Amino acid sequence: MNLEFVRKLTIPMEVKELYPMTAGMIRCREERLRQEKEILSGADDRLLLIIGPCSADRQDSVLDYLNRLREVQEKVRERIFIVPRVYTDKPRTTGLGYKGMLHQPDPENKPDMFKGIIATRELHMRVVRETGFISADEMLYPENYRYLDDLLGYVAVGARSVEDQQHRLTASGIDIPVGMKNPTSGDPAVAMNALTAAQSRHTFIYRGWEVHSQGNPFSHVILRGYVNKDGSTHPNYHYEDILTVSRLYDQHPALKNPGIIIDTNHANSGKQFLEQPRIAEEVMHNRRLNPMVRQLVKGLMVESYLVDGCQSVGGGVYGQSITDPCLGWEKTERFIYKLAEMA
Repeated sequence: MNLEFVRKLTIPMEVKELYPMTAGMIRCREERLRQEKEILSGADDRLLLIIGPCSADRQDSVLDYLNRLREVQEKVRERIFIVPRVYTDKPRTTGLGYKGMLHQPDPENKPDMFKGIIATRELHMRVVRETGFISADEMLYPENYRYLDDLLGYVAVGARSVEDQQHRLTASGIDIPVGMKNPTSGDPAVAMNALTAAQSRHTFIYRGWEVHSQGNPFSHVILRGYVNKDGSTHPNYHYEDILTVSRLYDQHPALKNPGIIIDTNHANSGKQFLEQPRIAEEVMHNRRLNPMVRQLVKGLMVESYLVDGCQSVGGGVYGQSITDPCLGWEKTERFIYKLAEMA
């Protein structure tokens, strides 16, 4: 093989023994997770808002952002339930560029996967301990989920991974909500196939073990737009797109807790990050017009950080994204209050 085996990485059990959850953190996570599942099941009518930086590039600015977000959460808690994006793994279209804290705990230094494993666990622990939130992260590597499985509150399977068998089967063995994005081609039927796999029981190989999964009843669809064969982006957050997914759910009656999360950035905005509030307002308007849409669209996913836009690695702007551009804090705060009025 054309591989250099650098070192064998520590197993999840050893990392958890070094960085254990406290009883208070466990209780906090259980309570937040209970509320989140009630929203996805329809027992709680609040809007689920998954919001935060495109990538969690450094602990200080991410926690600064989340502490501000916590204050806003307290003010809108009757209408909105916030799950912060703390994405420590980043898929890259070409495989090049910054791949997240797991790969590079310091974006300006070379990759170090061991330090990255420790850094990601430390960050997610600090989120629970210091803010009372439980985080959302992307499942870039299914086998790495075990390093964080006692911490996270939400997992997203990306548009490039949603057709992958290992991602689907691993999602079936996860006990927290999993959002399955539509593929980059845009076919929502692919996402429904992924949901069928994620909600079913399976026997498969995971981290060298033969395992049996029980199925995940809280897996659901994320609509994030798509790219056509000519490279043009197309949104799929409109009223007609939601009705299409509703019909697909009707064709799959065995699926539990039908739900949609609308990703307001990526191909839905054409990566025009300032369009996110407008897109969100259209979705909220559609929820108000049609009770079925309100019942099906459980929430929104938004990319937001301290400073508008993005910068290159090493740009030196505190709290500005080094991957996709994000909505800055002042706009974010106004945006959330507006959502609460519409929810």
